[in-house]
Amino acid sequence: MAAFIRKLFKNRKAQPAPEPKPQAPIAEARDRQDELKSEQDSILKGQPTLAQLEQLSIDGVTADIRQRAASTIDDRDTLNRVQKASKGKDKGVYQLVRNKLQEIKQAEAALSQTRERIQALIRQAEEQARSEDTNLYEARFEALLKQWEQIEAQASAEQASAFLNACSGCRERIQTFAAAAAEQQRHANQSQQRASTIELLEATLDDLKDSAAHALPSLSAVDALQKTQEIRWLEATRDTQVQKSEQKQYETAMQALKAFLVAARRFSTATASLQALLDQVSDNTLAEPQLTEAKTLLGDIAWPPGFAVPEQLRQLNTLIKTPAARPDKPLDDEQQKQNARAFSDTLDQLEQALEARQLKESRQLFKKAQQLQKALNKANARSHQARLQLLGGQLRELNDWQGFATGPKQLALCEQMEYLADQPMDPEAKAERIKELQNEWRELGGSSDRTLWDRFKKASDAAYEPCKAYFAAKSGLKQTNLDKRSTICDELETFLNNTDLSRSDWKAIDQILRTARAEWKAAWPVEFRDNRTVQKRFDALLKRLESPLNAEREKNEQLKQAIVERAQALKELEPLAEAMNQAKALQGEWQAIGITRHREDRKLWRAFRQACDAVFDRREAERSAHQQETEAADQRLRDALAQTSRLTDQSVTGDALAQALEELNKLSQQPASRPMSDQLAAERSRLKALQALQVQADRIASWHQYIDACLDNSAMPTLPEAWNRRSQALAELSARELVVRAEILSEIPSPEHDQALRMEIQVQRLSDGLGGGNTGGNSRDQLESLVAHWCIGLDQSDRAADMAERLKLALNASIS
Repeated sequence: MAAFIRKLFKNRKAQPAPEPKPQAPIAEARDRQDELKSEQDSILKGQPTLAQLEQLSIDGVTADIRQRAASTIDDRDTLNRVQKASKGKDKGVYQLVRNKLQEIKQAEAALSQTRERIQALIRQAEEQARSEDTNLYEARFEALLKQWEQIEAQASAEQASAFLNACSGCRERIQTFAAAAAEQQRHANQSQQRASTIELLEATLDDLKDSAAHALPSLSAVDALQKTQEIRWLEATRDTQVQKSEQKQYETAMQALKAFLVAARRFSTATASLQALLDQVSDNTLAEPQLTEAKTLLGDIAWPPGFAVPEQLRQLNTLIKTPAARPDKPLDDEQQKQNARAFSDTLDQLEQALEARQLKESRQLFKKAQQLQKALNKANARSHQARLQLLGGQLRELNDWQGFATGPKQLALCEQMEYLADQPMDPEAKAERIKELQNEWRELGGSSDRTLWDRFKKASDAAYEPCKAYFAAKSGLKQTNLDKRSTICDELETFLNNTDLSRSDWKAIDQILRTARAEWKAAWPVEFRDNRTVQKRFDALLKRLESPLNAEREKNEQLKQAIVERAQALKELEPLAEAMNQAKALQGEWQAIGITRHREDRKLWRAFRQACDAVFDRREAERSAHQQETEAADQRLRDALAQTSRLTDQSVTGDALAQALEELNKLSQQPASRPMSDQLAAERSRLKALQALQVQADRIASWHQYIDACLDNSAMPTLPEAWNRRSQALAELSARELVVRAEILSEIPSPEHDQALRMEIQVQRLSDGLGGGNTGGNSRDQLESLVAHWCIGLDQSDRAADMAERLKLALNASIS
C-alpha cells in the first residue's frame, strides 16, 4: 500500500500555501481576486491574442470572464483545446465551446454543400450545352441561371468562367433552335400562302364559272389577281419543298384562269365583228361566207369550257349548229363539198402548224390531209393538189431542219448511252437511267438517220445486258421469298393445329406472332400475282392466332383498368401510410398481369402512374409541411436560445432562470430538427446547472450565517433537524481536521503547517475508498456534514476565527 501511495503522489507537487495572515486573510484573498478579475477584464476589453483568450477561457477568475473569452475564440484547434481542458471542470465554457464547434462544423458543411452545388450546376450547364433534348430547353436554362444567381458570390473565378462558358454554349443552342424554329415557321407560312393562293384561284374560277354570260368580270381586275397570285406563288415556293400534287393543283387552276383571260380579251376585241355577223342573220341562218367567218371567230376566241358563255358566242354557236336551208341536190355532191371543206380546213391547220414549226403536229395533219384527199373526187382533189404538194415540201424542209437541230442532241444521247454501257452501276439505277435516255430520244421525235438510230439501239442493248442477269436473279429471289412465305404458313398452321392456345404462354404466343410477321416482311420482294394466294393464307392464319390473343389482351386490359380504378381511390385514403402500401401492392399486381395492346397499355399505365403519383405526392406534401414546421420551430428555438444565452451565473436571478426553463420546456414539445434539439437540451442542462449553483450558493450563504453566529456566540438560527445526525457521524473530528477536509473537498490548498494533516486525511480517504468503506456521499453532502459538525459538535473554544474564514473560503470554492 505504501508503494502504491508513493507511486500515486510522486509526480504531484505540493502547492505552497500562502503565508497565513491571521489578521485579515479573507480580505486579502478577496482583494487579490478582484485585482485578477479587473486585470483579466481589461485584457478582454482590449485586443487579446488567441493565446490569451485560450488561457482566460481555462483559467479565468470568474465564469463570466471564462465564457466571454471562449465566445471570442473562432479558431477550431484552439476551441478543441479549450473544450478538452474545461471538460468536467467548467460546464458553461464546455457547453459554449461545444456549441461554437458545432456551428463551425455546420458552417463547413454548408460551405461544402455550396461547393458541391456549384459543381453540380456547372456540370448541368455543360450537359445541357451538349443535350439534344429540345423539350423546355430555354426554361431549363433559365432555371439554371436563377439557381446560379443564389450561389454566384461563393463561386471562384475558375468556376464562374466554366459556368459562363457552358452558358455560352447553351445560348448558342437556343439561337440554333430559334433559327430552326424560324425556318420551320417560314416553311409553314409558305405552305399557308400556297394553300391560300390555290384556294383563291379555285374560288375565283368558281365565281367565273357561275357568273352570268352578260356580266363578265372586269378583265383588269382578273388580270391583276392573276399576276399577284403568280408572284405570291413564286415567293411561297422559294427555297422550300413543294409537293407534286400541290404544284399540279396550282398549275391547273392558273392555266384555267389564264385561258379565261386570253379568251375574254379576244372576245372583247371581236365583239363588234360578232355583233355584225349576228345582224346579218336571216331566218335563223347565216349565209355560207358569214358562217365560215363565224367559225373562224369562234375558233380564234376558243372560249374555255366550263365558263359561262357570252350571249353573242352562244348565239353564233347555235347558228353554226343549225343547218341552213339548202336546195335539194344529190347526196354525193353534198358529201363531196363537206369533204372538200374538211380537206381545206386541214390544209389551213397544216399551214399554221408549219408556220409555228411544230413538226409532230405537222406530220399528223399531213397524214390526215392525205386520207381526206382520198375521199375526194378527181375534180376536188385536183383543185387542192398543188397546195398539198407545196405544204408537203415545207414539211420535208421542216423535217430536215429539225433533224439538223436534233442531230447533235441525238448524237450526245448515243454517247451517253455508250458511256453508260461501260459503267459498273447498281442494276436498278442503271435500268432507270436507260429509260430516261430512251424517253429523251423519243421526245426529240426520233431520227431519220437510220445509222444514228442503230447506234443508239446497240448502245441501249449493251447497257441493259448486265441488268438482264440481275433481274433474272431477282426473279429467282422472288421465287425463293415466295417459298419462304409458304414455309412460314406451313409452320404457323402446324403450330395452330397441334397447340391448345388456352393453356399456352401468351407472351410466347405473342412473340411467335411478332416473329412470323417479321420473317414474312423480310421475305421480300415477291411476285405480286403469285403472292396473292399465299398472302390470303397467311392472313387467315394470323386471324386464327390473333383472335385468342386479342381476347387475352382485352381480359388483361380490364384487369389493369380495375387496378387503375383502385389506385385512383387511394388518392384520398387515410392514413397515408396505408395508401402508400396499397399503391406499392398494386404496382406488384400490375407487373404480374400478362400481355396487352401496346397503345391501350400506355394509356392505362399513364392513368395508373398519375394515380400513384398523387398518393406519393401527398407524402411529399406532408414532408414539405413538416419541413416548414421544423424550420419554424428551429427559428423559434434560435430566438429563444439567443435570449437564454445571455443568462449567466453573474447576472441571472432565480425567477429569470425558472421562466427561461419554463419557456424552453414548452419549445421542447415542438418538432425541431435534431441539431436544434441537441442545442436545446444543452441549454436546458446549462440553465439547470445554473439553478443548481444558485441553490447551492443560497445554501452556502445560509451556512455562512450559521458559522458566523457560532463564532460570535450570537443568537443561533434554527438549524436543520438532520444536522444532529450528520454531526454525530463526525464526532471525533477536531476543528482543524474539519477545515482541512473542507479544503480537500473544495480542492483548494491548505496552509503549510497543515500539509501533513491534509496528506494523512487524503491517505485515509483513499484507503477507505479502496476498501469499500463509506465515503459519506457526494462532496456537497460531506460539506454540509462538516458545517453541521462545526455548528453543533465543536466546542466554542475550538471555533477560531481563522478556521472559520478558511471554512467559508472552502465553501465558496465549492460553488464554481
